[in-house]
Amino acid sequence: MIVVATEDFEVYHGVVQALRDRSVEFTTVEADDPLPDRTSLVIVGPDETTDAPDEIPAVTARPDAPRRAVEDALARLRGGDGRTIVGIDPGEKPGIAVLVDDVVVAAFQVPPSDAAEVVAREVEDAVDPVVRIGDGARLVGSRIIDDIDAPVELVDETGTTPYLGTGARGMGDVLAAANIARIEGEPTDSRAIEPTAGEIQRIKDRSREESETNRAIDETLARRVAVGELTIEEALLEHRDDS
Repeated sequence: MIVVATEDFEVYHGVVQALRDRSVEFTTVEADDPLPDRTSLVIVGPDETTDAPDEIPAVTARPDAPRRAVEDALARLRGGDGRTIVGIDPGEKPGIAVLVDDVVVAAFQVPPSDAAEVVAREVEDAVDPVVRIGDGARLVGSRIIDDIDAPVELVDETGTTPYLGTGARGMGDVLAAANIARIEGEPTDSRAIEPTAGEIQRIKDRSREESETNRAIDETLARRVAVGELTIEEALLEHRDDS
């Protein structure tokens, strides 16, 4: 059983909430109280110590990262090494799955422009993290790779999207991301992409849909959008100014 033993108010409430979110059995004691007989691990705050025997591990939780401490604690109890792996299924709204020792501990679905920020937050302070991104949605994926400041592997995402039964609509990208996280890929730090004619046309079509005057941007601007130099909104502004 996990025991929370801290006098730090923020650590206490953050860790307790994170444990409840994960439906983990735990108890709390005052910092100086003896530990229960069933104690298997202790969570303490910064600069706090415990009198637990050597065979009972202790995890230090920071006030700003209680979930990270809980994940570390669970990884130790499972006997894993606590490695963090982030899987990304790129697309118009990428799915992101965060795994620790092959257990999904967090999941997100965000706009492409927010993906790198989510990854940075999830791998902060992680030991030997890796980000695995699917090789589909080439243009979106290449931009995400360029924005990530962590080791990245490019994964063949063939077969990673699961069948979705009744009530599971909308979960496909996140579940695919979890599958991608479990597949070793090729290390990469960039992905040079030459947009295809079809990709350029799709961007032009989207710009027409988003334009107040129902006018598509030209091919030059569409190509700049494709390689990540401009957003469609920025391209529409330039197109309007040049008209």
